[in-house]
Amino acid sequence: MSAGPNPLGDYVRARREQVTPEQAGIPVMGVRRVPGLRREEVALLAGISADYYLRLEQGRDRNPSAQVLASLARVLLLDEAATEYLLSLGADRPRRLRGRARAETVPASIAQLVAALPLPALVEGRHFDVLATNALATALSPRLTQGANRLRDLFLDPAEQALHPDWENAAAGMVAGFRESAGTDTDDPRFVELVGELTLASAHFSRLWARHDVRACPGTPKHIEHPRVGELRLHRERLGIDGTAGQTLVVYHPEPGTDTAGKLALLAAAADTATPAAADGGSGTGGSGARPTPPPGPAPARTPPSPPTSAAPCA
Repeated sequence: MSAGPNPLGDYVRARREQVTPEQAGIPVMGVRRVPGLRREEVALLAGISADYYLRLEQGRDRNPSAQVLASLARVLLLDEAATEYLLSLGADRPRRLRGRARAETVPASIAQLVAALPLPALVEGRHFDVLATNALATALSPRLTQGANRLRDLFLDPAEQALHPDWENAAAGMVAGFRESAGTDTDDPRFVELVGELTLASAHFSRLWARHDVRACPGTPKHIEHPRVGELRLHRERLGIDGTAGQTLVVYHPEPGTDTAGKLALLAAAADTATPAAADGGSGTGGSGARPTPPPGPAPARTPPSPPTSAAPCA
């Protein structure tokens, strides 16, 4: 078996364990000792030899053709985002030497835009660090402050979890979105730091991470239970920022004339005297950020017995 990291093999093995024989159209006879498909079943359905598929899982062949990967994606029932992720794993690439996490800087004009928007808005880095935000976003959630990390807060902060009535699906969606955002750059120091911290601190994160779900985080409806104004139903838009390494402008907005629009206006009025966190010139940092990192500890009480299996939007 090949030594060293094997992201392609790890991914296809994790995904075949999520596909049932019934989903693949395979009759079930007798007791099965594997949670999903067997290796030879995947190979047969994909039209490749069982020995070749075994070499892929074990990392002894790391450069399969695009046709082979497309066949595997079909058998493993991957959607478009997950298929693109699988294709990106198909070629050996030189790995970068690990070093210090590089700071992410928000363009000054984008920071000014965020501060001026009359809606909750923030800039999110590719590792879900909050790089810039405005007062209304912080009024929506006090964790939406510069230097925070949205993935960490969702798993380790009970107050953040309480904002999400469907926290389990929100958590699953964010983990899948984080893997999609990181792509194949798994030697990135910030990626290594965050995954290591959350794996130790949250058993639920560890279980979700082991599933290797990959999902993009497009615009989606957002349901929040706010401690001051109650239920909010918002739309969340995610817009890529040109000239940055994966930074995203995130904006929340209500349907005009709805109860949520009125509640958001109340929050805006209360936030008028607050100073936007991003109004200091537009720089933000990844890595540990401006806030102290919560110490690792047991996962919060909201730990379900098993991860959700259906697609879930990101938080």
